[in-house]
Amino acid sequence: MPLFQKLSDLKNEDFASPWANDGKSRLYTENLSLSIHGNRILKNISVELPCNKITCIVGPSGCGKSTLLKTFNRLIDMTEGVKISGNVFLGNENIVKAGFDDLTEIRRRIGLVPQRPCPLPMSIYGNIAYGCKIHGVRKRRELNRIVVKYLNEVGLWNEVKNRLRSPAVGLSIGQQQRLCLARSLAVEPEYILADEATSALDPQSSKIVEDLFVRLKEKYSIVMVTHTLHQAMRIADYVIFIYMGEIIETGTADEVFHHPKHELTKNYLSGVFS
Repeated sequence: MPLFQKLSDLKNEDFASPWANDGKSRLYTENLSLSIHGNRILKNISVELPCNKITCIVGPSGCGKSTLLKTFNRLIDMTEGVKISGNVFLGNENIVKAGFDDLTEIRRRIGLVPQRPCPLPMSIYGNIAYGCKIHGVRKRRELNRIVVKYLNEVGLWNEVKNRLRSPAVGLSIGQQQRLCLARSLAVEPEYILADEATSALDPQSSKIVEDLFVRLKEKYSIVMVTHTLHQAMRIADYVIFIYMGEIIETGTADEVFHHPKHELTKNYLSGVFS
């Protein structure tokens, strides 16, 4: 019997994580400022992301939401002309300090699900196994268990178990996004960053991903950028409102959406600007 047909015999409880991770590291910033080619995008951001919650970052277009998100795991470094001051801590480690270069490990611990699905140009199986191999997981049986576990985690296993050797680009857009999420989860992150992760999806696929995030917060801390206030109102536990590169208001979803303190927040929520 082919190997790929035997994977269904594996169970999640068979999987032993190769990474030590208690999921409790604090992720927070202190006076974080960022400019691109001299244009100041973020201004003195000090905020802590709560563990095992869904945090939604909201605000008008161009206010710095995605820039802040990509700063959390240093993906913003890929943008030309970036200058950063202040601090970003993951646990006791300041990940933006001069000389810090362990970006592979940081991006394992803080994964990113992008706006548009970006499956790697390889098989469905290969997409899930890829990051694990980079981080030193080599045994085939262990890789098999990881693939089964995380395809199940995102509700894809029954949909793809008979075509794991097929190119991932052959999946629907909604399936591709769940595959990208499974790929991030496979390396056992502590935080999941989601940059408009449902904006390219149809309503049904969007609901599937939203429901996944709500379920996954039991194990992971999720930070979402969304332009859709209704989405944030549906699933957010905690909200960060940004305007012109500054944090205007933070708090629980109930506090920010139903009892906002700042006039700018009230105007944004009432649709005065978007």
